Amino acid sequence: MQGRGQPESTTPAGSLVSSATGSNLSEWVDRHSRQLFIFPAVFLILVFSIFPLVASLLITFTRIRPRAGGYQIRWVGFKNFKKLFTGSEQYHLLGTFEGIGIFGWVVIVVTAVAMIYWLYRYSQQDFRLVGFAGRLITASATFGIAVLFGATLFSGNNFGTIPMTLIYVLLGCSVQFLIGLGLAYLCSLPIAGRAFFRVVFFVPLMITPVGIAYQWRMLADMRLGPVTPLWHWAGLGEFAWGSNALAARLMVMVADGWMWIPFMFVVMLAALETVSRDQVEAAEVDGAGKWFIFRDITWPQIAPVAGTVVLIRWIEGFKLVDIPNVMTNGGPGIATETLTMHSWTRWRSLDFAGSSAVAYTLLVVAVIICVSFFNFVIRKHAHRL
Repeated sequence: MQGRGQPESTTPAGSLVSSATGSNLSEWVDRHSRQLFIFPAVFLILVFSIFPLVASLLITFTRIRPRAGGYQIRWVGFKNFKKLFTGSEQYHLLGTFEGIGIFGWVVIVVTAVAMIYWLYRYSQQDFRLVGFAGRLITASATFGIAVLFGATLFSGNNFGTIPMTLIYVLLGCSVQFLIGLGLAYLCSLPIAGRAFFRVVFFVPLMITPVGIAYQWRMLADMRLGPVTPLWHWAGLGEFAWGSNALAARLMVMVADGWMWIPFMFVVMLAALETVSRDQVEAAEVDGAGKWFIFRDITWPQIAPVAGTVVLIRWIEGFKLVDIPNVMTNGGPGIATETLTMHSWTRWRSLDFAGSSAVAYTLLVVAVIICVSFFNFVIRKHAHRL
């Protein structure tokens, strides 16, 4: 019996339990809000990136043959990689090794001495096991590239898709960066019409790669192209650039540069616009020339952006496939074929395991080069600032 004046409790026991459960759930959600917010993105990455990556890795160790109603899969271990590096596909991936010339040996020996000296200097300074391991991987990769180019390009032998990809990425993208930086520097100066040129230089970036490839294929046509009279005037009317390996490679690099120089231009122009004018004007008052101002004031401020844009461009350069495919179909022979195109041609011929092996070779090469550039160029410069 309740005392007089005390109200009776009308709240059901179930409602109390439900309220407590809801409160606990709200507290749990608050505690794990960060994980819950990023879970959808992580889930999508796992489904659309990690799973295909692991699945394709497993495929590299198998041999897949299409048959009626499905595929026949057989485990072969490292035979696909053995076929690429030492077997029948070696000429396609690496090139032909018919003897190393004197110039090739010079390149190999100089690179070996430089890498040993670099590792020795690090071991005599602030030695760390992780840092030494990273430098050892970079030095080994650099020496391997030197051997590859020494035995092929510098010895007069044909080279495969790995050397060709490295030429496109390291040489082609470096030239694109220099041209883009030069154009950006000119447009940062108080010259007449710079707003017009800023727009014109940006236009090629808005065209699709396939469209650019067809455009340059048409422009480079010596007989029926729109600039045929110009080619005849230059004495190149009968020159078939598509059957000349060097000319075909240069044409692909020109088309690729025409597409990507605007990207370098836009980013570097934005970086140049952030350079402190007070420091530049103070240097001009002191009588410093344009070159000294750029070297000692401008470049240190834009170097981090320059390193980042080169890294991004290298990553994109490793994926080059559309321009050489449309312009030359990888020819003459495999002269203009990249690693990405090599993987695609293997897939097109239903050699799925071989295609996956080439793709993972590309992944390893790209990761080693890009991570080495980030650690030993971008981060090193950032620590100096």
